[in-house]
Amino acid sequence: MTRKQVGSSIVESLGYLMDGFAVAFTGRNLLLCFVGCLWGTAVGVLPGLGPLAGMALLLPLTFKLDPAGAVIMLAGIFNGAMYGGSTTSILMRIPGEAASVVTCIDGYEMAKRGRAGAALTIAAVGSFVGGTVSIVGLMAVGPLLADAMLTVGPAAEFVLMLTALLVVSAVSSSPPVKTLAMIVLGLALGTVGLDQLTAWPRFTFGSLDLTDGINFVALSIGLFGVSEILLNLDEAAPQVPRAPRLREMLPTRQEIREAAPAVLRGSGVGFLFGLVPGVSHIISTFVAYAIEKKVSKTPEKFGHGAVAGVAGPETANNATTGASMIPLLVLGIPAIPATAILLSALLIHGVQPGPLLMSEHPQVFWGLIASLYLGNAILVVLNLPLIGIFVSLLRTPMGVLAPLVLVICLIGVYSLKGSPLDLAILVGAGVVGYVLRKFSYDVAPLLLAFVLGDRMELSFRRALTISDGDYLVFVQGPAARVFLAVLVLIGGLQLAAMLLGWRRRGAAAP
Repeated sequence: MTRKQVGSSIVESLGYLMDGFAVAFTGRNLLLCFVGCLWGTAVGVLPGLGPLAGMALLLPLTFKLDPAGAVIMLAGIFNGAMYGGSTTSILMRIPGEAASVVTCIDGYEMAKRGRAGAALTIAAVGSFVGGTVSIVGLMAVGPLLADAMLTVGPAAEFVLMLTALLVVSAVSSSPPVKTLAMIVLGLALGTVGLDQLTAWPRFTFGSLDLTDGINFVALSIGLFGVSEILLNLDEAAPQVPRAPRLREMLPTRQEIREAAPAVLRGSGVGFLFGLVPGVSHIISTFVAYAIEKKVSKTPEKFGHGAVAGVAGPETANNATTGASMIPLLVLGIPAIPATAILLSALLIHGVQPGPLLMSEHPQVFWGLIASLYLGNAILVVLNLPLIGIFVSLLRTPMGVLAPLVLVICLIGVYSLKGSPLDLAILVGAGVVGYVLRKFSYDVAPLLLAFVLGDRMELSFRRALTISDGDYLVFVQGPAARVFLAVLVLIGGLQLAAMLLGWRRRGAAAP
């Protein structure tokens, strides 16, 4: 496609976008967007709930709505949960949803230093910028990238996720050996449940509850939230933060300077990862964090309250939101689990996502894009005034806050499936996480490996099935070769950094 054709395509898209705003700005759809954003923020803040659960809970309410209104409300929930998930990550080191795990690393450290308000403001603004960039990309280049996404097969997907695990070694604050141990443990835990190809139970020990595998929500909240409560209670005299002043709730000029380039880079990373079907938005946050740590002039600040460590991942998280709509709307493929709910809603209303969606149901396609713009603005208006209230939660004495947070965690986990086993996993993961963190193990790599493990195994086995057992399939095809080149590059840089570190320590030794 020539530059002139691309330009005319964008101009034509702008005309359609105006029609989309006419759909989104009707009184009923405005209300639906607001309700969706408000509910999404709430489920993002509450531990145990996330975009998938929040959208599923309100899906029955969309049955009597028109297709455009139903998709607008569900997209508002999706956006809101992405925003809200950072709140508990920053304030309490409890990931509100899976993609907020990385935000716990530096966001919570900023909160401990009295910069919780600044961290929440940066996260909100970064989310707005990332979401807006991804929506512009969705409008402008979505149709152009549809063909390219079809080249990402099982082999390329496996190489991509293997690259993501290697990236984790750059993100992790623990030594490489400990990081590798956490990755192996996460992959091992991911094998629990039914085999995805043969449906044979693995490591379930006769338990029906384990046939679905270990509950990610219970595991993540236990490793991060419960272990953090135990660590805080273990302190001899935990400090109660004082009431924050308005000036302290806003980012300083230095923090803005550090956050601005991270927001721009996070927007690009999130948008690119959102285009790839089947790749979780969690990967984009880890990659964004790794990039910020690599390009930073002060990488030693990461893990101790680096502003870029909050801005980059949070921006990437929300940039993935709009980009993930491209494979859904253009190809009918849900790129991440939450978009599968949107696919269900469209099919329920007789709307078939795919190449003909823009021509057969333009009010749905362009109304959704316009509502994403609108939802981003609504979320900023909703979240920024609430920052003072969120930060004030930190003044609650730990003796009161710890039991309250623990009860919320228990209710959130139990509400998902009503399984006592999930509660046992929550408590067990909390104790294990407490012990691991006492011995300076970073538990974030464990969670990423756990999330990617079953997907990696499935992609690996599918690729070998398609190629009749030929392992060269992992180096064939343009997408696989690109991801493999990135894998080798990152591996080489990591090896060089390790050798340099050993050489410096050897030279410093007497």
